[in-house]
Amino acid sequence: MSGESLLIILVVGLIAGWLAGQIVQGTGFGIVRDLIIGIIGAFIGSWLLPQLGIHLGVGVIAAIINATIGALILLLIVRLVRGGGGWRFGWGGHW
Repeated sequence: MSGESLLIILVVGLIAGWLAGQIVQGTGFGIVRDLIIGIIGAFIGSWLLPQLGIHLGVGVIAAIINATIGALILLLIVRLVRGGGGWRFGWGGHW
């Protein structure tokens, strides 16, 4: 993997995590947490959307949309598992 590819993955993950945070709670979760949420969301979106017959195309914008949808699904699952009592996660503090 080239340095350029890694940079694109990190930027897409960061933007997707930040967007998901904006949609869910009106603010982001912080740079590191936004990045983690976005990257995990990208994996979820890239697996789930084709399973549902949804193909967004190629390119950075499609990747951001895909990762954001996956991040929103991730945050929804976390909220359901935690009982809907807020967006706090157990990794050393509040998200």
